[in-house]
Amino acid sequence: MFLIDLSGWLSSAIALLLLTLQLPAVMVLLSRLLKGPTRRPPLQPRPATPEQRGAVSVVVPTLNEVARLGPCLEGLSQQTEEVREILIVDSRSQDGTRDLVKAAQAQESRLRLMTDEPLPPAWVGRPWALHHGYLHSSAESEWILGLDADTQPQPGLVPALMAAAAAENYDLVSLSPRFILKSPGEIWLQPALLMTLVYRFGPTGASESGAERVMANGQCFLCRRQLLDRLGGYAVARLSFCDDVTLARHAAQTGAKVGFWDGSRLLKVRMYEGLSETWQEWGRSLDLKDASSTGQIWGDLWFLTCVQALPWLALPILLAGLAADQPTLPVQLSLGLNVSLIAARIALQWAILPSYDLSQAKRRWVFWLSPLADPLAVWRIWLSSLRTPKSWRGRQYDLEGAVAE
Repeated sequence: MFLIDLSGWLSSAIALLLLTLQLPAVMVLLSRLLKGPTRRPPLQPRPATPEQRGAVSVVVPTLNEVARLGPCLEGLSQQTEEVREILIVDSRSQDGTRDLVKAAQAQESRLRLMTDEPLPPAWVGRPWALHHGYLHSSAESEWILGLDADTQPQPGLVPALMAAAAAENYDLVSLSPRFILKSPGEIWLQPALLMTLVYRFGPTGASESGAERVMANGQCFLCRRQLLDRLGGYAVARLSFCDDVTLARHAAQTGAKVGFWDGSRLLKVRMYEGLSETWQEWGRSLDLKDASSTGQIWGDLWFLTCVQALPWLALPILLAGLAADQPTLPVQLSLGLNVSLIAARIALQWAILPSYDLSQAKRRWVFWLSPLADPLAVWRIWLSSLRTPKSWRGRQYDLEGAVAE
């Protein structure tokens, strides 16, 4: 009898602790997800207009991207007269990237291959390459469009993005892509990692929050030249491993109008190969700590733990408490709350399905098991938040973000 009473007391205590931790986080989550029905619909492809002619310089930073750059170059060649030039800023690739670009130049006159200058000690490689491209782009281009080498631009991308930004007088707009997934491991883990962003920032295309909560995606990052001139290019993000969010938040703080929209109809991306690479490469930048205050970092860790990880971890304990002869009210309330969070998470898996291209996937049914990876995804954010990257894309960095000697 004593053991039964002790077990019931322990279950009640755990349930009360969960309710105390989770209820405030659930209120925050609801305030974000309720923006979903009013979010901006996905941008649709459209043809260029005469006034858009030559308005955009595209900058693509590369470092050993021969295996992924081909579809990006092909997609850029399908963009029309709105693109003045396509600058491939290579950081001395050793894998044939440069030869690939040179071969593509024979078919695409707008392509320019350049090599960025040696990386200064106070810069991370990606913002340095983007900065180099911006400095060497045509002064006649009104917009600078940064694209990652692993993206696959669809026809009509650039005119649609420009038109939407200009129509509402945005200064900086980035797009979320449609992710191409293939292997079972990445199909299982990647949506759980993506959900950490949805929970923290709400649905893509929802009404913008304050500057400190601005979200951005450097895979497709359109910025007015005038804004970059005013900011000094990408220098404000020179030490950031999430330079896109760092630059966007800084721009918003200066009064620029910044947007993050759904580009799943305009842009595809094949980011990483397999479970291990997804965990290692994407997981270490999702914390966004370089663009966040210490309070934001710890607040997000508490929030994700409460609403994304604990529902699965607490479920067995709460079910055991419910199995008692007389389950207490805290156990019942906590179980109801966590079951509701799990149900909402499964519903969100349906909601994010259009963000994925599973046409080449093996065992695509694994996608529906991704909510089970949520505790692991949150653990990855914890690990990344508490560590400073020391290597990125083959470069070694010291703890200050500078290139090691």
